[in-house]
Amino acid sequence: MSDLDPEDAKIVTLARSSRARTGAAEGAAVRDTDGRTYAAASVALPSLQLTALQAAVAAAVSSGAPGLEAAAVVSTEGTVDEASVAAVRDLAPAAPVILADASGTVVAVHEGSA
Repeated sequence: MSDLDPEDAKIVTLARSSRARTGAAEGAAVRDTDGRTYAAASVALPSLQLTALQAAVAAAVSSGAPGLEAAAVVSTEGTVDEASVAAVRDLAPAAPVILADASGTVVAVHEGSA
């Protein structure tokens, strides 16, 4: 994570913590345009299925976030699903989506379009 901006490294750390705390398949965190962060883990209930990134975006939106600056996902899958990226793009077409493995090593950055 050393080549990440310190603020981006922070959301990777928050995503790792969310995943570890719950034992979920994924953890995610987003930073809004006011600098606030929101973290979440994947939700797998019989009546509700959300990826960690969808849950983090939902937390930001429900808290009144005006937009997003960046998002991070920690997963062992090696990919971020399209629905998760789409949730970020709904609020911030240009925001990067950082994918990291369980150790916090960045494996990909999905750049948005301005």
